[in-house]
Amino acid sequence: MPTHPAIASGRVAVITGAASGIGLAAARRFASLGLKVVMADLQGGALTAAAAEVVAMAKSADDVCAVPIDVSRIEEVRRLKDEAYEAFGQVDVLMNNAGIGGGLGKPWETYDRWRRILEVNLWGVINGVHAFTPAMIGQGSPAAIINTGSKQGITNPPGSAAYNVAKAGVKTSTEQLAHALLEDAPQISAHLLVPGLTFTGIGGARGPAEKPPGAWTSDQVIDFMLEGLGRGDFYILCPDNMVTREVDERRIQWAADDLIRNRPALSRWNPAFKDAFDAFMAE
Repeated sequence: MPTHPAIASGRVAVITGAASGIGLAAARRFASLGLKVVMADLQGGALTAAAAEVVAMAKSADDVCAVPIDVSRIEEVRRLKDEAYEAFGQVDVLMNNAGIGGGLGKPWETYDRWRRILEVNLWGVINGVHAFTPAMIGQGSPAAIINTGSKQGITNPPGSAAYNVAKAGVKTSTEQLAHALLEDAPQISAHLLVPGLTFTGIGGARGPAEKPPGAWTSDQVIDFMLEGLGRGDFYILCPDNMVTREVDERRIQWAADDLIRNRPALSRWNPAFKDAFDAFMAE
C-alpha cells in the first residue's frame, strides 16, 4: 500500500483531540510507525493517561509530548505550535481533530451551546491552520494537514444544527486550504477526514458504553485514513458496518439535488418526499 511521504519514521505529527477516540487512535498508530507525536487536548487525567498509552508504543518516551490546550483559543494553539517546534524542530502531519457534540434542539435554541460548538469544532480547525501552516510551508518538505469533518456537514440532517454548521464550515475551509496549498506549497496536501458511525470508547452521556454493531472502531477509521492519504485522496469518506460508500454517495447526491431541483430544504426528511427518496435510494 502506498503511503503519504509525511507518514514516515522520524517525522512529527501534531494531533488535537488526542486524549480519546479518533485522535488517540491516530496518536497510537503514528507512534507505532515511528513518528514523533505531539498530543493536544484539554488539561486533565484523560490526556495524561492517553500520553502514557502512546509512550508505550513509541520508540522513546522522548518522542511523545502532551500539551494541554483549548483549541478554541488561538493563543493556546500558537503555544502548541511553539512547543511542537521547540521539542522536535518540525511538524510534518497536522491533524485538526478536536471536536465536541451536543447542541440538540431547534436552530433558535441553546445559544451558548451553539457558540461553544462553533468555537471548538470550526474555530479549532481555523486556529490550527492559521497557527501551523506558515511554519509548515517554510519547511519546504512534504507534509499533510488533516481536518476532521462529518457527514452531517455534507447531508445536513435536522436536529443538530450547530454541529452541522460547524462541520460544513470545516469542509469549506479545508477545500479552500487544499486549493491555496496547491498554488503556494504543493508539497503540502490537505485532506478532509469524514468518519462514518464511529465508536470512540467514551461511555456515559457522551456515547454508548459498548460498540454498536453498525459502528467502526476508531482504529478502523485511522486504517482507512492512512489508505486514503496514501492514494492522495482529499475527501476521505469512511463507510461503517451499516452504511456503504454507495449509500453515502446516493445520500450526498440527493442533498446536492435539493438546490439543483429547487426542492424544499432538507427534502430527504420531508414527508412529502419520502417515497421519492426511497425510490431514489433503491435505484
